[in-house]
Amino acid sequence: MRIVVLTGGLSTERDVSLATGSMVNEALRRKGHQTMLLDVFMGCGRTGDNPEELFAAGSKTSLQVTGVPDTAPDLEKVKAMREDQSGCFFGPNVIELCRMADIVFLALHGENVEDGRIQAAFDLFGIRYTGSNYVSSAIAMNKKLSKCLFSASGIPVPDGISMKKSARISNFAQTGLSLPCIVKPCRGGSSVGISLVRTPEEYEAALDEAFRLETEILLENYIEGREFSIAVIESRALPVIEIAPLEGFYDYKNKYKAGSTIETCPADLPPAIASQMQEYAVAVTKVLELDTYARVDFMLDAQNRIFCLEANTLPGMTPTSLIPQEAQAIGMGFDDLCEKIIHISLDKTQHKE
Repeated sequence: MRIVVLTGGLSTERDVSLATGSMVNEALRRKGHQTMLLDVFMGCGRTGDNPEELFAAGSKTSLQVTGVPDTAPDLEKVKAMREDQSGCFFGPNVIELCRMADIVFLALHGENVEDGRIQAAFDLFGIRYTGSNYVSSAIAMNKKLSKCLFSASGIPVPDGISMKKSARISNFAQTGLSLPCIVKPCRGGSSVGISLVRTPEEYEAALDEAFRLETEILLENYIEGREFSIAVIESRALPVIEIAPLEGFYDYKNKYKAGSTIETCPADLPPAIASQMQEYAVAVTKVLELDTYARVDFMLDAQNRIFCLEANTLPGMTPTSLIPQEAQAIGMGFDDLCEKIIHISLDKTQHKE
């Protein structure tokens, strides 16, 4: 098949996306596909270039990806690097190249893709893509809305509140929460902008950091305990994986710096708790109407109470990512995992037709 692996973009998770795209691209090439690794924001060539020639050249080369730095990228610098300096999110020839492909593997994370915008655009252009549709993606990306749906469906979530920048509560005592607490953007990913607040003095700085990224944020009571994640592929929960950072909590650095987190799969859990967590993970995908694949994150406190944190519609596929490790635990290698995602997505599209 001819496949575009769409990567990069213009979100705080750009570097993670580039790493995901590079790995997926190489995996699909090993499977015998003709692939092109394409940065959705930078594009390829110049407007008016022949897409067939661009695809042929791009399928023999690849973007140079050096790994995921410890900090999120400076997006203003990224914008300045684009040659045509257009205000359009899609770089030169991106739509043309994607329309040529049999399917686009969405190796993108964060704003403009996990929120469903690219999926909606691709639906209008008749472009096939991997992952869930635009409506489900948008709902899952909104942590405030998705938490309401989880709670209404009997899926336990941490207590918390949402806060708009225009109605900022500077006095922590007025939030009704207790310390420690988590402050995080409402629609972000990869733990960018998230803070663990242990004192009232840290609270103001945490608000500043979260509001720097978005105009609406979430505050949640911190769940002291163990962190877990579960991949769900075609409504089937994979083995539970435990995430144990060597220092601090599972922030951006600990997610993507090799050796900073101990990950155990299958997790060392009583069978009943593991099974309950897997049931919640599948329930989350049904509540949000997610299909193809997703990842659901959980906390387990000292009393063995389970709390669902969020769902990820396009999880990372980097060397330290969780879904590949969970797939490996059931004997599915990385290349086969990427191939399976392609075939599930194509079957789903053909059924709609």
